[in-house]
Amino acid sequence: MAKRHIVCLTFDFDGISGFIARGQTSASWISRGEFGPRVAAPRLIALLENYGIKSTWFVPGHTIETFPDACESVHAAGHEIAHHGWTHRSPVNLSRDEEEAELVRGNEAIRALTGRPARGYRSPGWELSAHSVELFLEHGFVYDSSMMGSDYAPYYARQGDVIELDQPARLGRQTALVEMPIHWSTDDSPHFEFVRTETTVRQGLMNAGAVLDNWVNDFLYMKDAVEWGVLTYTCHPFVIGRGHRMVMLEQLIRTCTDNGAIFMTMENAVAEFQKTETRAP
Repeated sequence: MAKRHIVCLTFDFDGISGFIARGQTSASWISRGEFGPRVAAPRLIALLENYGIKSTWFVPGHTIETFPDACESVHAAGHEIAHHGWTHRSPVNLSRDEEEAELVRGNEAIRALTGRPARGYRSPGWELSAHSVELFLEHGFVYDSSMMGSDYAPYYARQGDVIELDQPARLGRQTALVEMPIHWSTDDSPHFEFVRTETTVRQGLMNAGAVLDNWVNDFLYMKDAVEWGVLTYTCHPFVIGRGHRMVMLEQLIRTCTDNGAIFMTMENAVAEFQKTETRAP
């Protein structure tokens, strides 16, 4: 296999849905989410256009229906629209029927925007229920991007794991669903997002240059360690869209490009993986 190092820039376009799901509905919390569609999304679209990059945006149906113009701008710019729930609720907190209803309603919103259902899914909070993989396959999803079982190698998700405290894990069967792994270390939110509630404080507000060093080194390690690989960066427009972080993101794009990175949508990276992967699921 020829050397090829792919980067997927992905954006969880939560808008205000994440705050609503956590009961954070004051004007201040809502305004934080509004920064994404109103200010950050146009900046990101312009930056990506400047470098000829197509990216993947995981968009809750709530965002599509609340901020239709912003979502249409993302789609019109040629970026992939993928599924991120209708509300921004974790599937583990839903019944099977509720989880399926979220998939259906979210896909209806995506179909209305793009003319087709989503090919990929990412869970709010990166958590999957015991029913998730089965439901993804039933509803025609090609890939998921919620798990952390690898770093540079997509793999096929399992179904039917049995995990008990006092017994060895019994791993389920491999399915046709491609898993595009992610990790908190390459997610902007834990590094940057300051959150203060009555009971907790998440400091965030890391120096963007330090985070940039980590993110660049993740790419450089992939380049040295594997012949073919995919590295996914996860960003949230209302987080990454602040000025100094936009500078960081552009520096990341430049550095990865200078070192041979190939940027593409997650859907296209999945298709390439399926062509190069010799093991059938």
